[in-house]
Amino acid sequence: MSKSLIIAEKPSVAQDIVRALTPQSGKFEKYDEYFENEHYVVSSAVGHLVEIKAPEEFDVKRGKWSFNNLPVIPPHFDLNPIDKSKGRLNALVKLIRRKDVTSLINACDAGREGELIFRLIIQYAGTAKAAITKPVSRLWLQSMTPQAIRDGFDKLRSDKQMLPLADAARCRSEADWLVGINGTRAMTAFNSRDGGFFLTTVGRVQTPTLSIVVEREEKIRKHVYRDYWEVRGSFDAVAGQYEGKWFDPKFKKGEDAEARADRLWNKADADAIAAAVQGQPASVSEESKPTTSSCGGLYDLTTLQREANSRFGFSAKTTLSLAQALYEKHKVLTYPRTDSRFLPEDYLAVAKQTAEMIASEDLPGPLRELAAHAKTAIKNGYIKPTKKVFDNAKVSDHFAIIPTLQAPKSLTEIEAKLYDLVVKRFLAVFFPPAEFQVTTRISTVKAQINGDSKEFNFQTNGKVLVKPGWLAVYGKEVQEDDANLVAVAPGELVATESVDVKALQTKPPARYTEATLLSAMEGAGKLIDDDELREAMAEKGLGTPATRAATIEGLLTEKYMLREGRELIPTAKAFQLMTLLRGLDVQELTRPELTGDWEFKLAEMEKGRLERDAFMAEIAAMTEKVVQKAKSYDRDTIPGDYATLKTPCPKCAGIVKENYRRFTCTGKDGASEGCGFSIGKIPGGRSFELHEVEKFLADKKIGPLEGFRSKAGWPFTAELALVYDEEISNWKLEFDFGEDAKKAEGDGEPVDFGGQESLGACPKCQGHVYEHGSNYVCEHAVGAAVTCDFKSGKIILQQPIETGQMRKLLAEGKTELLENFVSNKTRRKFKAFLAYDKKEGKVMFEFEPRAAKVPAAKKAAAKKATAKS
Repeated sequence: MSKSLIIAEKPSVAQDIVRALTPQSGKFEKYDEYFENEHYVVSSAVGHLVEIKAPEEFDVKRGKWSFNNLPVIPPHFDLNPIDKSKGRLNALVKLIRRKDVTSLINACDAGREGELIFRLIIQYAGTAKAAITKPVSRLWLQSMTPQAIRDGFDKLRSDKQMLPLADAARCRSEADWLVGINGTRAMTAFNSRDGGFFLTTVGRVQTPTLSIVVEREEKIRKHVYRDYWEVRGSFDAVAGQYEGKWFDPKFKKGEDAEARADRLWNKADADAIAAAVQGQPASVSEESKPTTSSCGGLYDLTTLQREANSRFGFSAKTTLSLAQALYEKHKVLTYPRTDSRFLPEDYLAVAKQTAEMIASEDLPGPLRELAAHAKTAIKNGYIKPTKKVFDNAKVSDHFAIIPTLQAPKSLTEIEAKLYDLVVKRFLAVFFPPAEFQVTTRISTVKAQINGDSKEFNFQTNGKVLVKPGWLAVYGKEVQEDDANLVAVAPGELVATESVDVKALQTKPPARYTEATLLSAMEGAGKLIDDDELREAMAEKGLGTPATRAATIEGLLTEKYMLREGRELIPTAKAFQLMTLLRGLDVQELTRPELTGDWEFKLAEMEKGRLERDAFMAEIAAMTEKVVQKAKSYDRDTIPGDYATLKTPCPKCAGIVKENYRRFTCTGKDGASEGCGFSIGKIPGGRSFELHEVEKFLADKKIGPLEGFRSKAGWPFTAELALVYDEEISNWKLEFDFGEDAKKAEGDGEPVDFGGQESLGACPKCQGHVYEHGSNYVCEHAVGAAVTCDFKSGKIILQQPIETGQMRKLLAEGKTELLENFVSNKTRRKFKAFLAYDKKEGKVMFEFEPRAAKVPAAKKAAAKKATAKS
């Protein structure tokens, strides 16, 4: 009997499909890699199983960090299996080639990446002589409930319908490969010309996103603080006291972007106004008018990520993984990787059923409070057709993120937070607008200043919530009064009881958070708060809702940005890259608008309005330009906005200035060749931050620092020393791998630990353990008479080991769970404890035990591996 092979993106989705189809098509038998019954074989990938690579003749493995083989623009792309998934790939290939499998159903995630995963597997399963030609259908799921899956099978899409999406998916993948491979190798080769290895990654979306953050930081650093003053008065009325702020009613916006109607740039003017109005009567006029505020639209992924970051501090990556779990595992949210904020026009009945579920189900914990609002919406008939919610023209392949008809049962605390956010927005969007009464009060004082009679105006604003409308869903109640705005009778004169002059300073623009950066990416570099304008720009954004989180995480992983609280701060490496790209005049990689246009063209391709070949030709031309610019730029310096260090030259006390490659003495006048002192900006492939190099010049040493790379590209940790070289009669930078400490080991010089506090007892010999160079060592493992060999690094696989953790290890046998180890092999972060293993006689990694799938008596012990420093 002929059968259809269904390929899902993940094993959990394959199981959901089996459960949904069983009532209609019969029981499935379970095998190692698949399920099977009379009609279907169901299996899955585990995300991407293959990756694209250039054909052999265009391979860049040899000389890959030089210009010799660049640019690499192959006429076609071959495929390579991803090592860790080879078993799953081979199993799928066997199923695809089975003779009784006569048709294929793509059940991967409903989007560009899901299409690509399936297409590449099918391509790999074929051969050069015999491509897979079995008919293909597409299962397009917006929700993972059993009924939604069955409905999806009733409406399978044809392969022809999906070809434009497949073209866009391949173009995205190949374009990213071309720009990433060529750009990264070209910039790395340029930066490594003086020797060493300075990995400089660039990307089609990653680099313009970084450009947004760097430009903001440049504005912050260049901001010149200006003093200004505000005059604030306190007025006594019969009913009580209120405050007002002086303003100039004649103010008009001009060239000075920092000017405001209530700012005075001269303290004397502010003091004169305060003195003139003090104790004087003021007449009062006020205007009061009603105003309304409507709820924002339903969530797409980017808006949800922004809100979750603002409210809870969730990273974009965390929000995406939570939303994916709520969709895939719990089945309580619709498909999250969407760029639409609307529902189909025939979805009104489903929306009403969803509200009824929320009203009637006994939801866990704080979610229970949402039932009352759902009941209000149903009782008052709030859920009705409205273009703000139901609009076919604004629904792409996916619709907005809303709750499904399935009630949640066992959510974690953070899953519940995100679910609550989505449910509240789903309900609030149907509620009427909130109504306010807004009052603007002007208190006018007539007074003499410098012999002239003038009027001085003070403004007070009040806002009273009259009807909460949609705000009720968020717990806002009606205000009876506004405490800041006491009543003033018509014609009443109030007294200027006191006046304060407040000294303030202008502020630079705020740093990006993930919430504001997501908004900027959505608007291709423009921060867009207006919903309608953001919607118009959405198709020209940087990346897609599904990829923006990964882009931000990639910039953090490559140390182009750091997180400090909720702020994203670009590093010296980021400024170095932007300086280089601007100096080379490679605008395509720095201007978000251009990359936003490429994303728009991919969206046009998905709609069948643009040919694949035309887009790829444009990407190839841009790639050639980037490489050619880097190859042909032969000057030693790149133009840029460079810093002058506060720390003087260690040799002549002259002024040290930065250029593209080095920090160089420019003499005491800052304009000459100086004394010849100079150090590289990127020793060992790691960029100096300005505060680091200033400390280094002052202290003559720094570290240990992580993030250095060997010539082969492997990361390592080291200290840096500034050493005086008699031959050149100047100071030079050297790596210090603890040579002084090594000399003191074995039969070296005795080591005096008298000034240090012991961290604990050595687990091997019970001696004292101290800090020593880049290690923690037993006192008996160094010096003239070595009797012990206990030693552990202060930084292990890029994870700093604080003294508190070493104390804990010595006292209790292991540290707390440490989260920032980075594998030398995979370059990925991992979590582990550090524990002392008596049998091995050294510090080892100990991993969290996995949830056992076997009886408790047979649970395996936690894995251990040597912790190499």
